[in-house]
Amino acid sequence: MTPGPRIPWRKSLLVRLLLTSVTIAVLSVGATAWLAVETTTRAIQEERGQVLSDDADILRRLSGFAATHADWRGVRTVVRALSRTMDRRIALTTETGRTIADSAAPGTALPARASATVDPLTTDTYTESGAQLAGIDPRAVGPYLLTTAERTLVKTVAEKRLRCMRRYASDGSLRQMPSGRTVVIAPSGGEASVPLECADGALNTPTRTEQKALDELSVLANRCFDLDGNKKRSLLQLGELPFAGYDIPAGVPVHRAAGVNQQTQTCVDNARRTQLDPYVAPRARLYLGNLGGQPAGFDLSPTNKAKIIGVTALVLAVTVAMTAVVAIRLVRPLRALTAAAQQPPQRHARVAVTTKDETGYLAAAFNDLTARREQLEAQRKAMVSDIAHELRTPLTNIRGWLEVTRDGLVDPDPDLIASLHDEALLLQHIIDDLRDLAAADAGTLKLHREQVRADDLVAQTVSAHSTHAESSGIRLQAHADPGLWLDVDPVRMRQVLGNLISNALRHTPAGGTITLTARHTGDLAVLTVEDTGSGIAPDDLPHVFERFWRAEKSRNRHTGGSGLGLPIVRQLVEAHGGTVTAGSEPGNGAAFTIRLPTRQPDSPTA
Repeated sequence: MTPGPRIPWRKSLLVRLLLTSVTIAVLSVGATAWLAVETTTRAIQEERGQVLSDDADILRRLSGFAATHADWRGVRTVVRALSRTMDRRIALTTETGRTIADSAAPGTALPARASATVDPLTTDTYTESGAQLAGIDPRAVGPYLLTTAERTLVKTVAEKRLRCMRRYASDGSLRQMPSGRTVVIAPSGGEASVPLECADGALNTPTRTEQKALDELSVLANRCFDLDGNKKRSLLQLGELPFAGYDIPAGVPVHRAAGVNQQTQTCVDNARRTQLDPYVAPRARLYLGNLGGQPAGFDLSPTNKAKIIGVTALVLAVTVAMTAVVAIRLVRPLRALTAAAQQPPQRHARVAVTTKDETGYLAAAFNDLTARREQLEAQRKAMVSDIAHELRTPLTNIRGWLEVTRDGLVDPDPDLIASLHDEALLLQHIIDDLRDLAAADAGTLKLHREQVRADDLVAQTVSAHSTHAESSGIRLQAHADPGLWLDVDPVRMRQVLGNLISNALRHTPAGGTITLTARHTGDLAVLTVEDTGSGIAPDDLPHVFERFWRAEKSRNRHTGGSGLGLPIVRQLVEAHGGTVTAGSEPGNGAAFTIRLPTRQPDSPTA
């Protein structure tokens, strides 16, 4: 074997993989280090001026969580996210000191004192950004939360109100409150002044959800009124009980009036907190501090520099080592494939398949290609031998009879001439078959298609072979479904059916039957040639359409034919877009089935 050309090291796949991985590693480490320094420096600078603002924002977000959740489940995710965003340690505990969530590691001591108390029923951190107002957080809406349908309905009414206001030179805008109710506000942000023509009362009518919640609030407030000796009042009778200063969720339509005494307002406040208590999380203490308990800072000291350099070197070393291992494992099978491909063709070298990745699939495909090439080479040699054998026999007969006639040993009588003519016809038949196979292989086989009645095609084929069948004592019968049309080359299709019937005649003893049928099945026309002969062994069935193959290894021409009839059948059927299959049970005859696409005639034919 001639060794292949030596690949220069700069073009080696292994070297290129190593250089690529090292380059990527250097760029990645450098970019990561620069990004880390820049991000850390910027975070320190921003933290110094925004600690108070961030702490207020943390309290506001946690109060919002408490206002919209019945307990603290799930707050740990929020705490961790806020801690990562704000770069602060955040811890929540119950009033008894039990930890609810802590962004620090377990066991880390809490700061000396709590920064704030999270209680949406007493502290409003929503109305004014950065401020803590006394009152109920507007986000604590509880049973006043509107359904999707109610939100859509209220929004539609609010849009109608705003359009009406603009027609009367009164402007405003829409805002959706935490409960989902849409209200009209003035450009300054306060309550919009509604013209008398637009005050239809529709927007101020509570929805079903709000009315239900107000009913519950009425019951709770009336309990307080009873204890205080006050007259029971219905919060739904909005004209009787004004709502000046009450903590009804923002946007709930209620009448406002002055003159509410402190005792009544206290009853409503307590009732409101009692109503919302099941919908908000329990009171909790909020602890804020620096991560790790140390002031934030960044010191690029010689020690830090040494650490960065050491980590960079370690990353590069690991990258190079892993790339080398992967590259060697990748290149080894490719080199084996190259060496196998450079072997002499007659050796049919194969490679070992050691992996199940793309390289393994490539090796398996190479082995399959080698096996097919070996099989094709064996078939080519066998075909050359078979062609030589098929041509030698008739040529030897013709030459022998001509020589004895030339020497005067035999007179050229009519029987001799007929025998020589038969041998010449056999040669012509073999040559024609080989020409048809060569044309089919090259894709130059021409078909002259036309619409043919299946019963006419079957009748013509049976008529052409009836004499031979009668002389052999074999019954030849046919059946075709009426109205079945084929789009075929009639000459080639008669050749196909003739080859199948001739094959059946050779293998059917006297007294047997050969049946040719044509029937319609779905979108296919099915033509079957079935005989009652000796049949085909199961091991021989896969080979019946191979060229020059015979079940009789003795090559008896009386029973074996030339070995080209069935291959021609397959080629012609496939050229028509159909398929042909063989089935048999030894001793019960054989059946060859052709399936062709059907086609309706262009015009009715009588």
